[in-house]
Amino acid sequence: MNNLYSVPSWLTLATAMGVDNVMAATQSEADAILRRAAFRLVPLILAMYIASFLNRVNAGFAALTMNHDLGFSPEVYGWGVGAFFWGYFLFEVPSNLIMEKVGARLWLSRIMITWAIVSMANAFVQGPVSFFAVRFLLGVAEAGFYPGILLYFTYWFPAATRARILALFCMGIPVSNIIGSPLSSWLLGLEVDSLHGWQWMYILEGIPTFLLGFVVLWGLPDSPAKADWLTPREKEIVLARLATDPKGEVHGLGEMFRDWRVWALIVPDFTIVFCIYSLGLWMPQMVHAMGYSIKQTGYILIIPYTVSLAILWVIGVSSDRTGRRVLHFFISCILTALGFFVAAVGQGSPVIEIAGFCLAAGGAYSGLATFWSVPPLFLGGTAAAGAFALINSVANLSGSLGPGLVGMLLKLTGDYKAGLWMCVAVPILSALSMVVLSKSVSRPAK
Repeated sequence: MNNLYSVPSWLTLATAMGVDNVMAATQSEADAILRRAAFRLVPLILAMYIASFLNRVNAGFAALTMNHDLGFSPEVYGWGVGAFFWGYFLFEVPSNLIMEKVGARLWLSRIMITWAIVSMANAFVQGPVSFFAVRFLLGVAEAGFYPGILLYFTYWFPAATRARILALFCMGIPVSNIIGSPLSSWLLGLEVDSLHGWQWMYILEGIPTFLLGFVVLWGLPDSPAKADWLTPREKEIVLARLATDPKGEVHGLGEMFRDWRVWALIVPDFTIVFCIYSLGLWMPQMVHAMGYSIKQTGYILIIPYTVSLAILWVIGVSSDRTGRRVLHFFISCILTALGFFVAAVGQGSPVIEIAGFCLAAGGAYSGLATFWSVPPLFLGGTAAAGAFALINSVANLSGSLGPGLVGMLLKLTGDYKAGLWMCVAVPILSALSMVVLSKSVSRPAK
């Protein structure tokens, strides 16, 4: 089968070209070409992820005024924003099957254009039912984006450098918030043509995503063999370098579904994603509740997201240099738990609480990046594609559970402390689950 999710067609091409001849290329040549590919591809993919996450979590800022305008309780808001992940879960695998047929460039472009339209539709919700419906449809529209990008990276970058590439990719989460926090807080103040600020925020923040969808059609080749900015010789070098990369022992889709390790990996991913969305979708309201204005909240939130960028990059580079993926995931999870602990005990002191958010954000984002360097240790080909979609779709349901539980605990207790203590326990479970799996993911299943 000639598609992105079976044994890559360009790998067959490399064999036809004569891998033995191509291997005469020096390691430095291959590294130079891959660096150029990274400079060309990663900024575009990072921009795509920034747009994705901004449109996914800008509801956290909209809630500062939208909840009042529409009469949403914390519980309605918490479960409503989580409806996104049910649409994501149900359509993730079907979306990837379509992408398998039509290719990454065309399908990723379609995903971006449709999710931009649905994201802008958030501006016209009238109550809980329409809010739930639009959030669900946003998940349907975006399904297939994240696992498709993860697999796309395996077609371009060797395993030895993939953690830092994934770290760059995951920087889209804090960067989207660094850009989106002051922008969203400013847009909330707009009151033009009978539309509230939160409505303008949804509309205006969806336009760049819509335009970026068309840029993807022009700038994202399906594979190295289809990159018109590489010469035939450069394609040979890249394909040969990738052909020497260790391949996982599990390749078939059926093998993947029968391998217990794939299902077990849902646990650490589920729990780290739980923390990311519990923090991202509630942090604007938690900071606002400290007594800051909406505009001040937007600028203050830049602090934890900027600190998280540094933590994310340091852990990603260290993971590549040492090759100890599980250890770095464990460190990330403990850092996340420590951050939520500091925020919980620091309630009443904005400086301590925000310091906790810095640690929690950095740990959670670095944990996500490091996690996705683990499945390829034993998965390859179609199995990797299927596992990326399966693990990601199920684990992302925690994006519904986490914010919903925080909202429920807020309603029951009247403050955020119970939700923060819950988020201390969850990353510890994530760390322990990966420790249990550590030996199994690096050796053949029994």
